Amino acid sequence: MTERDQTTGENTAAARRTMTRTTMTRTTMTRTTALVTGATAGIGHEFATQLAARGHDLVLVARDTARLEETAGRLRAAYGIGVEVLAADLSDRAQTEVVAARLAEVHRPVDLLINNAGFGLNARFLDVDVAAEEESLDVMCRAVLVLTHAAARAMVSRGSGRIINISSVASFIAASPYSAAKAWVTVFTESLAHQLAGTGVSATVVCPGFVRTEFHQRAEMDTRSLPKPLWLSASDVVREALADAERGVVVSIPSRRYRAVVMLLRVLPRAVARDPRVVSRHRRT
Repeated sequence: MTERDQTTGENTAAARRTMTRTTMTRTTMTRTTALVTGATAGIGHEFATQLAARGHDLVLVARDTARLEETAGRLRAAYGIGVEVLAADLSDRAQTEVVAARLAEVHRPVDLLINNAGFGLNARFLDVDVAAEEESLDVMCRAVLVLTHAAARAMVSRGSGRIINISSVASFIAASPYSAAKAWVTVFTESLAHQLAGTGVSATVVCPGFVRTEFHQRAEMDTRSLPKPLWLSASDVVREALADAERGVVVSIPSRRYRAVVMLLRVLPRAVARDPRVVSRHRRT
């Protein structure tokens, strides 16, 4: 919390400066631009890499300016694409608005939005500082709302575009405020997809299970007892998510085993989703 607070002012200024800097112009009318939040690690980094490999220009959003520049440089060198960096802490309203303004730009359109930024808290609700929970909701709900609104309006005006919001299998169980936040993302995206029907713009929510990334280590979660078959690779999750989005799938659940789990949860009594034994097995995915 303290580190985030200390970097808020710096990141706001950095976001405004980098907003105007493009390292490579759009070279053809067919080249598209994707904006990825939480782009320096985990699933977000994998989205950036796979989209770069497909020839998309990128706008990368994260808090850590040094890691942003490092990631951008590596992707430019490897794939010859244009990369912008926006250093922004999405728990801060002013910095989120800077990213929203980039999404709304008419002359530098963003064709694909990946709302990926998020983090978990490894503590019971009654034991955690409520300010930390508020911060997580700012990142995983409010920022998703604000950025999706900006992107969707711009995309609808052009008649094309795609929005991918990252949720979790945890959104289907009653595990924690984290699962509640992800449930909001899932339902919000489903509603958005319905409203966007016929506009040329699509919305997909991705609900992965346990993915091998920095997420659990950053939250200091002990995952050693989890069976190996429950783990997914970030590359497989992103590959399947992009394929589902291209097909117009609204709710994407990577891997057959997790699709089976979700199907079962949907038909079982709701009380099962509140069972501590279920929650403990699927917490913070």
